[in-house]
Amino acid sequence: MQKLKYVISRYRSRKNVVDRNRIGGIFIVDTIICLIIMIPFLIFAIVLSQGKGAFLLAGYNTMKESKKEIYNEKALAKFMGKIMYGYSFCILLWALDGVFKTEWLFIVSVVLFIGLTVFTLLYANSANRFKK
Repeated sequence: MQKLKYVISRYRSRKNVVDRNRIGGIFIVDTIICLIIMIPFLIFAIVLSQGKGAFLLAGYNTMKESKKEIYNEKALAKFMGKIMYGYSFCILLWALDGVFKTEWLFIVSVVLFIGLTVFTLLYANSANRFKK
C-alpha cells in the first residue's frame, strides 16, 4: 500500500511538471517545433513549384550529366514541389494536433504522410513520366 501511494504521488508530481509547460492548455513547444520544421519544407516547395531547384533533389543531383539530359527537369521539380506542399500540410496537422490535443488529427496526418509517400514512389517510378 505504501508503494502504491508513492507511485501515485510520483505520477502526480510528474503531471504537475507537464502542466507547468502548458500555456492555456496548449503544448506550445510541440507546436513551435512543428512550425519551425515546416518553414524549410514550404520554402523548398515554393522553389520547386517554380520549376527550379532540381539540383536539390536527392538522386537527381548525383546523376551523370548524360542521364540528366534524359529527364524533364522542370516537370520533375514541379511534381516534387506539389509533394512538398503535401508534406508541409502533414506537418501543419501535427502542429494543430499539438494545439488541440486530438488523437484523430495525428492519425489522419500520419496516414496522409504515408499515403503521400507511397503515391510519390509509385507515380514517379511507374512509366516514363519525367523523361523528355
